[in-house]
Amino acid sequence: MTDLARLGSWLRCPVCAEDLEPVDRLTLGCTQGHRHDVNKRGYVSLLGGGSKFVGDTTEMLDARDTVLEGGAYAPIAEALAAAIGSPQRLLDAGAGTGYYLRAVLAGSPGAAGLAMDLSPAAVARAVRSSPDVDGLVADTWRPLPVRSHSVDAVLDVFAPRNLPEFHRVLRPGGTLAVVVPRADHLASLRAAGGMLDVPTDKAEDVMAAAEPAYAPLAREHVSYDLALDDDLRRALAAMGPSARHAGTTPAEATETTVSVDVVTFTPR
Repeated sequence: MTDLARLGSWLRCPVCAEDLEPVDRLTLGCTQGHRHDVNKRGYVSLLGGGSKFVGDTTEMLDARDTVLEGGAYAPIAEALAAAIGSPQRLLDAGAGTGYYLRAVLAGSPGAAGLAMDLSPAAVARAVRSSPDVDGLVADTWRPLPVRSHSVDAVLDVFAPRNLPEFHRVLRPGGTLAVVVPRADHLASLRAAGGMLDVPTDKAEDVMAAAEPAYAPLAREHVSYDLALDDDLRRALAAMGPSARHAGTTPAEATETTVSVDVVTFTPR
């Protein structure tokens, strides 16, 4: 059963920005009379119309489950959890299946997380994966339908970043944790040109963009070799942006390097 009061405690109306509260068993509403139905699977869509972006498909999510639940990116989740600490209210922007959100929640007894993603299928999986996770379908690039100063930490793992909105929803002293790939991330799989290249200096770009509103806390480079079989190689190509390009085929590598930066900030 959906905890409607807990779900509403994260959210504000996307129409008027008033706080949302339970109206009946499957509806959230604001004092201005706007009503938003809660899906029976336990999440709410506050996306509205007109978004030019498309969320991950079921096939992409299946591939992500193969990679993440198989432990291929476990060191990233461990580094992220260590960097965040033990916040009680976490927003995961671009949460996907909720893997990284659950990793942080595991070290925070009594904590709750909000899995936000553009893909309803992703949010449904995240909510289903843990009773501590609430779900929100929303576009990160738009004003977030999340209450101001309502979260202790924001996670952004390989996902779009709306730095002004993350700043608004974070409490004073909160933490923003961003995971970005380095240029050598999965390089052996991209050698044949079948997967998208990773831009260089992504962490530096994020730090420069964040500088006016955030103070940097730490930056950790997570790098390790990952053995590949056919299933994992295909899943790594199919779970990300490369999957949207017809004919994507990863190079026939038996090993690759996982190489990312975990960068943390606090609002100024």
